[in-house]
Amino acid sequence: MKGKKILKGTVVSDKMNKTVVVRVVRKVRHKRYEKSFDKWKKYYAHDESGKAVVGSTVTIVETRPLSKLKRFRVLEVV
Repeated sequence: MKGKKILKGTVVSDKMNKTVVVRVVRKVRHKRYEKSFDKWKKYYAHDESGKAVVGSTVTIVETRPLSKLKRFRVLEVV
């Protein structure tokens, strides 16, 4: 999958049909004080099989817009 974003995160919600909310955490470092801390972002991802449940780690990949918020799909459940 050339040129597509591949992210790894944790499922925080699976209450929608064929959709999961994935929280992706990344480490950043403060420019002045050089303290490292976590920043996170939530992504809506399409889960056709419905295997991803809350708490599971998943890999998501960028895809064409599937709805107003969904721009990713679940590649695998780790």
